[in-house]
Order: sequence, then C-alpha cells, then structure tokens
Amino acid sequence: MKSIHIVEPSLPMAWEKAVITCWGEGETFRTEYDHTGDPASKDVCALIHVTDPFAEPRIHRAFPGGLDDLEKYRCEVLHGVHDHWVDPSAGKWEYTYHQRLFEYRVPAAGLFDQIAAVVVKLKSAGHTRRAQAVTWQVWNDMNIADPACLQRLWFRIAGPGEGRLHMNCHMRSNDAYKAAFMNMYAFTELQRLIAEQIGVQPGEYIHIADSFHIYGSYFDDFEGFLRTVSTRQPSDRVYTTDFARQFFIEGCDALLAEADMPADKKAIIETRRTELASH
Repeated sequence: MKSIHIVEPSLPMAWEKAVITCWGEGETFRTEYDHTGDPASKDVCALIHVTDPFAEPRIHRAFPGGLDDLEKYRCEVLHGVHDHWVDPSAGKWEYTYHQRLFEYRVPAAGLFDQIAAVVVKLKSAGHTRRAQAVTWQVWNDMNIADPACLQRLWFRIAGPGEGRLHMNCHMRSNDAYKAAFMNMYAFTELQRLIAEQIGVQPGEYIHIADSFHIYGSYFDDFEGFLRTVSTRQPSDRVYTTDFARQFFIEGCDALLAEADMPADKKAIIETRRTELASH
C-alpha cells in the first residue's frame, strides 16, 4: 500500500496537496460502499503535517460544502449540538465524535470525559506521552453501519517558553475529498479550545489517515476540483476567517432554528454567535 507525506504551513494548502497527491499516486481499492458500475477508489496511507494550522487564510474555497455547514460541523465536534440525535435503536445516529470524546461510555463503569482528563494531565506534565482521547469501541464498532473514522487524538506541549499544544489526529478511514477538510478544520478548532483551557497557544497539527481515499462514485466531481485548482491562483483558492464570519453566523442561526435543539446547547450556540458578531 502506498503512503504519502505532506508538509505544508497552512491548513487549506496541506489538504489541497494531499488530495491531489492521492489522486495522482493512489492505489485502486474496492470499498464496501461501491454501487454497480462505480470505479474503484484511489487510496493511500497519508501523513499530513500542518506546521501553522491557524495561519490565515485558513479555509479552502473548494471543499465540498458551505461555510455555514463548516460552522455547524465545528459546533457538533466541539459542543455536541447534535448529540441528542444519537439513538441507534430508533435508526438514528450511532454516535458523535463529541460524545465519544467527552462522554466515552465504558462498560460497567459509565461515562468518562477524556478531554477533561487530557487537560488535567497536560497541566501536570506537558511533555507526557499519555495525553490522548480515543473513540473506537472495540466491543461495538466493528459491526455497526457507520463506525467511527476518527480513532484518537494525541497531544503534547513542546517548544520554547511555556510551549505550544501540538496535536496528532489518527483516522482509520478518511474521505479525502468530501470530508477531510471539514475534519481537519474542526479538529484544529478543538485543539485551539483545549490549548485555551490549558493556558498555552495551539501549535502544529498532524493528520494521519490509514486509508485516505477518493471514492470512484465522485471522480467526475473531483476532476472539476482539479480544473479549478489548475486555473486559479493560490490566493483565489482560499478564504479568510473574517470573510467566512457572516456565513458562520448563518450556520449558528440555522442551528438555533432547529426545533429540537436542547436549551443548554442553544445557550452555547448563542454565545458563539455573539462572539462572531462582535468582530
């Protein structure tokens, strides 16, 4: 199986280079989601090292999805705004990343907040190799319809002075084109949040995917992405956070309009909306 190693300063350019390299160098694999007539996927094992993930511009214009969707996904990962949709017995979601990270269910032991434990551990020993949070539930996930792609987050504080919080993200499977940028953006936002709780600056980000793949079912869409990249200057392929801010507010408004949004989550979204609007 082929592997790629991408090192770029910015989040959008790291993602862009990774998906283009996957397209050019990836091996072909069938998937469990193929339909009759679909081409085999392009697939590599990827290590994507973003050395300055919070540098602007921070958003790629060509990621599939809207900027409002990016904000909604951020709120899902950081704050669990859709954790109430988890109900496998009713045919709803099996889990959310937020639930697995902040409310990991341990058989016969109950719920455990892994992120809170990471913060405590890093405050006591920033150089530790033990600060990690996992999502995979081996007793459950092998045979469910939509098992967790994110496997674990690993943290370390390093650098001059008080150091910065660096994070490695490990994925067993990652849809390179249609999901990876949103994943990387939201996970780095979580990195920033944890750094704030510890009292340090966020640092570098490494995204590791065992299977970083482009599905054959949307090769036509991806070729359109390649044409866009080849005909636009780098500055025309990215957005700044300031440009996206109004769209992020619209994403908050869409969440607040959901009739089943729990009151505690609504309060978090309202706070986030106020912060966005105050800039």
